[in-house]
Amino acid sequence: MGCSSCSSGRGGLPAGCNNNGACGVGGCSKLPVFDWLSNMEQPAGMPACDIVEVRFKNSRKEFFKIGDVSGLAVGDAVAVEASPGHDLGMVSMTGELVRLQMKKLGVQSDSSIKAVYRKARPTDIEKWQQAVDRENPTMLRARAMATELKLNMKISDVEYQGDGTKAIFYYTSDERVDFRELIRHLADEFRIRVEMRQIGSRQESARLGGIGSCGRELCCSTWLRDFRSVNTSAARYQQLSLNPQKLAGQCGKLKCCLNYELDSYLDAIKDFPESNVKLETLKGNAVHQKTDIFRRVMFYAYFEDLGNFIAVPVHRVKEIIAMNKAGEKPEALLSKKEIIEVEKDPDYENVVGQDSLTRFDASKKNKKKKKKKPGSRPEGEVSTATTAENRPVQQQRPPQAQQQQRPQQQQRPQQNQNRPQPQQPRVQGENKPDANRPQNRPQQQQQQRPPQPPRPQNQGGAPENKPTPQQGNNPNRNQNRRNRPNRPPQNPNPNSEKKD
Repeated sequence: MGCSSCSSGRGGLPAGCNNNGACGVGGCSKLPVFDWLSNMEQPAGMPACDIVEVRFKNSRKEFFKIGDVSGLAVGDAVAVEASPGHDLGMVSMTGELVRLQMKKLGVQSDSSIKAVYRKARPTDIEKWQQAVDRENPTMLRARAMATELKLNMKISDVEYQGDGTKAIFYYTSDERVDFRELIRHLADEFRIRVEMRQIGSRQESARLGGIGSCGRELCCSTWLRDFRSVNTSAARYQQLSLNPQKLAGQCGKLKCCLNYELDSYLDAIKDFPESNVKLETLKGNAVHQKTDIFRRVMFYAYFEDLGNFIAVPVHRVKEIIAMNKAGEKPEALLSKKEIIEVEKDPDYENVVGQDSLTRFDASKKNKKKKKKKPGSRPEGEVSTATTAENRPVQQQRPPQAQQQQRPQQQQRPQQNQNRPQPQQPRVQGENKPDANRPQNRPQQQQQQRPPQPPRPQNQGGAPENKPTPQQGNNPNRNQNRRNRPNRPPQNPNPNSEKKD
């Protein structure tokens, strides 16, 4: 099928190919034919074919003699002979290919073929367009009349003749219908000649068209002309489930595509053993479940475990059947050499696990640290300030009342903050928190600290806890210093090192 740009336009000429009316397929129409003989010269001494194929509404096509009309090309609108009056159609095939098509369809080129009158005039096209606009209302009214007359029939399509004097009613029915009363009602109401044509369900789908379960247009509406019978045996040979909803097409019958690959399956299944033969082994009897034809594997299951399918090669099945006929039984369906190992296909779509919802859970679990008990330290780790041996023993702790008698650190007056302070070297290990020790201990341990010795007074005159220019006045730093465990300093007087 072509695209929408190839549809016929500009007075009947194809708009997409821009080849002056010589489009190879005649535009986007139903049942198009590619003229693969269009560029070939006519053999010498052989007369040219004087018959053309004309397409009417949907899939109706007929052959007509050219006669005195010349210069016809694919896509031209022509007025042809009808009974009675004339009809309007579009040329779909010309040249030598018409002769081959007639031979394929079994049409005889005798005097019974009707003639082409002329190329369509503007008045003919205008009258034909008015007739086309009447088709849908006529079809709906005809269906209502058939329902009133209680006729078991379905009117699927109505096609008016080009001159508007005749209409063809296409219907489907499972039985013979007496529609004489219906014809009288239609002729009196629409003032036309009525012709009733019964078609099958496949022809109905070909005329109306549609999209199949494969996602493409229906084969009967695009290229399929002959409808062959389709049996359920075609589905059995291809190992398809006999589900009517999946095997039936839009017409309600079995899909025509079931016959497309049937010959290949029949050739591949010739040397397969019969599936109704039971295999007898020492482990138990097995029954056939399904077959993979192109992998040449038959699946069997033991009667004790019918849900467990075992893939057995075809040559092994033949071997077991021959042993059973000879009165022998193998140990199992598969020998050790014939066990088929199922190889896991690599998942190229998810190589690094980027689609996994739990890909970050493992990393989060590894990053979680165990809660350390207060005062605990890993083995072999020594503090920069003091060691575990020099740590004061916390067995005898005073009551809570002694701990609360320390208001000097919280409410100590700041004296001379703008006074410059001399740079004092910090002794290694002094006032440095341990990185591995928790800064804030539980409240119970903070309240039960041992009594601290009195702080030595600085003889330099500056208060000891006065913030330096580098530290600034940070209350959080003082709070951390209050929460820090009290350790004996290595050098009680840091200012003594400055004395020269």
